[in-house]
Amino acid sequence: MPRRLSFLPFASVRARATLAATVVVSIALVAAGILVIAVLRHNLTDRAGLEAEVTARTVAGSQAALNGNFGSLDLPDDEDDPVQVVDSTGKVLAAADDLHGRGPITDYSPAPGAAADDGTGSADGADGADGADGADGTDGTDGSDGTDGSDDADDDDDGHDEAPARGKAGTEAERRTLTLTIGDETHEYRFAAVHGTTYAGRTYTVYAGASLEDEQATLDQVVRAMLIGLPFLLAVVAGVTWLVTRRALKPVEDIRAEMAEITDSGDLARRVPEPDSRDEIARLARTTNRTLAALEQSVERRHRFVADASHELRSPIASLRTQLEVAQQHPGLLDVPDLLHDVVRLQHLAADLLLLARLDAGERRADATVDLAALVRQEVARRAPTDRIAPTVRTIGTAPTVRGSRNQLGRVLGNLLDNAQRHASAAITVTVEATPDTVTLGVADDGHGVAPADRERIFERFVRLDEARSRDEGGAGLGLAIARDVIHHHGGTLKATTAPHGGALFLVELPRTHSNSCTEHGARPRSAANSTAGKGPVSR
Repeated sequence: MPRRLSFLPFASVRARATLAATVVVSIALVAAGILVIAVLRHNLTDRAGLEAEVTARTVAGSQAALNGNFGSLDLPDDEDDPVQVVDSTGKVLAAADDLHGRGPITDYSPAPGAAADDGTGSADGADGADGADGADGTDGTDGSDGTDGSDDADDDDDGHDEAPARGKAGTEAERRTLTLTIGDETHEYRFAAVHGTTYAGRTYTVYAGASLEDEQATLDQVVRAMLIGLPFLLAVVAGVTWLVTRRALKPVEDIRAEMAEITDSGDLARRVPEPDSRDEIARLARTTNRTLAALEQSVERRHRFVADASHELRSPIASLRTQLEVAQQHPGLLDVPDLLHDVVRLQHLAADLLLLARLDAGERRADATVDLAALVRQEVARRAPTDRIAPTVRTIGTAPTVRGSRNQLGRVLGNLLDNAQRHASAAITVTVEATPDTVTLGVADDGHGVAPADRERIFERFVRLDEARSRDEGGAGLGLAIARDVIHHHGGTLKATTAPHGGALFLVELPRTHSNSCTEHGARPRSAANSTAGKGPVSR
């Protein structure tokens, strides 16, 4: 998080996780609440519609209605259940007490046209007229009545549906939600319209309603309960998330605190606590400890390197100073060859230290194709005038090419040959073997060899196994360390083992690069592989 936001209360992971969880849960609860309210409203409305339909069917199918005696209909007198019977012309034939003297409360789903007259229609009409209901005429919907509300019925009803058979009530019911004013109160009702036909063939529609007031009260109670419970539920979610996140992140805080103390104290031997779990935090702790261990080893190695380098540089510098001081007092005693030897040794030591520093810094190696067999032949030929023993070179396989730095690989070969020249009795063998995937370089001597316990130690910096040997003969102890570091830098391995005929054998294994030709500058043609290098014979 940027520094300018670090003062905010949600700067910590725990706070952000708590906020995110609370927001997500609140959104989910609101969405679920809306869905529950919608489903509950639909179910309550359907229940009221079913009650209205039962009432409408009961009235429409009563014998009084089928006989045309609408004045004697037994209608509910509860204002919550308004009922009105209207014929096909819009005339009110019967109505509940609260609807007396009013025109049709609605005009949806009107009765179909009258059935065919069988000669009794006039008598039926006389019987069906209700003086009280028809006093206001047939002027359609009363202006004080409400209009249609939410409507789940088809709007395609144009009043031309087929009328029920004589003496029958219709099997279909059309439901609608209407807003109706009765007295001084206005409420929503769920109405059901059922058609019927008298025995005389007169058609009519029974409109029966059921109040939605109770349903609305139920919905209001549910909404209030949700609004009251939602904050408490979100508080519980936030609290639980805060505590769980705090417990989950406690190991991270412990790791951070320990790392801070390690940084302040500089004690790289300390380690962060590792949880017993097998989750990501435990893996983070283990990785952190491995990093600390590697850092500790690196720092110790660097301190040891600086100390050893200082020690190694002190000797030739002290020797140079002594000789120069003697020469200042006694010019005739100046030993120029010895002085030059110390300067050359000091130069080589400085070059070795510089190369190790570059390797430790992760210097990117060259990416050229190097023919290892040609490199061996050239190095052996270059060293021939000064080497004590002429090496024997063997090449197994063809095109032993690798990718890397020709100079650094030549340095590795030179260091291995220097080591062999020091310890060999009479023979040194250099072998280059190419396999489909690797190229192996082996340098063997017939000396005393390396004890198994020392085969890894000899690759440490400034290590000499023969302490009795003078520094001038034994070198600074950096040759094998440089060789292994260079080989590792090239993706290969270097190890010490026992030669077939005794002595030490150093094996270098590098990934092979398949190339049609050797492009490295100075490489000799493969046809010259049988030539002699150095002072000894060269064979395949």
